[in-house]
Amino acid sequence: MWVPTKRPARRVTSTDVAREAGLSRATVSYVLNDTPNQSIPQETRERVLRAAARLGYTPYAPARTLRSGRSDIAVFVLPDWPRGPTMTDLVDHAAEVLSGAGFTLITHVYSGTSDRLADLWAALTPAAVFGMRPFTPQEWQAMRQAGITAVLPPPHPPSEQDLHSSLWALGVGRRQAEYLIAKGHTRLACALPDDPRLAALAQGRAQGATQACADARLPPPAVATVPLDAAAAAEILSAWRASPDAPTAVCAYNDEIALALLAGLRTLGLSAPTDLAVIGVDDIPAARFATPPLTSVAIDSGDLGARLAHALLRVLAGGSADLVLVPDGVHVIERNSA
Repeated sequence: MWVPTKRPARRVTSTDVAREAGLSRATVSYVLNDTPNQSIPQETRERVLRAAARLGYTPYAPARTLRSGRSDIAVFVLPDWPRGPTMTDLVDHAAEVLSGAGFTLITHVYSGTSDRLADLWAALTPAAVFGMRPFTPQEWQAMRQAGITAVLPPPHPPSEQDLHSSLWALGVGRRQAEYLIAKGHTRLACALPDDPRLAALAQGRAQGATQACADARLPPPAVATVPLDAAAAAEILSAWRASPDAPTAVCAYNDEIALALLAGLRTLGLSAPTDLAVIGVDDIPAARFATPPLTSVAIDSGDLGARLAHALLRVLAGGSADLVLVPDGVHVIERNSA
């Protein structure tokens, strides 16, 4: 039996609202677009808005973009990192701030191809863009040509403006090492992930730990790549323990790597922190249920997301971003593994 295809619902237009309200299209358009310098009685405005609400009218974004010269969209260009609670919290808080100011936040995972970004600007004409890494001069020029004036970080930013080398990397690795050094450890190790997408970030964290060791006049940490596998982690732990300068504590790239190390210790019949102190990053929910409960560095990424959004809004308003991405939102959650 033939079944007719259901047509998609037609978008409610300002013409529909005008018909519902019994007013001219011009009057309705003035009200819906909040056109300045129009002397429309408050009663008429309320009549239009009630009709729009009854019909479920929403402004047509492309038309609004044509009128204003830009959309009400902000884009966060994210690196190709695995998604975790830290990044999710950042995006959620940024979206909340931007939504309160009338903007919609869209995230875009950067593929490493500037042409893809250019296509994105052409499709969306965003009002503001934030990158988790500095944009290249070519990318910056393409955004200018697309009419995007609010862009963070600025071109050629100082090192503290680059998330790879501040809150997400150097600051985290330094905080881990400083905590372990304060506990009396003098020989540290860094356990890095085997995911190539995280290579730059992982090296930054190892560099932060190395700087903390240098400041304390200690040798640089031993560095090894640790897969998320208990047996493989046990092999690396055995190699460390066989070294003449065997580390007594390890800075794990994140809590998942730290959990692999704890599993590797159990495989060897060892435990933390007696045989090796272990500290992770991110303070994921599973950290508190580890054996032993995992000491971890937490990042207040929600606060950072809100600060990024407020900085974009300041730039949109013609002001200065006034944004410094320093690791003041990094703190240690002390448990029993370190």
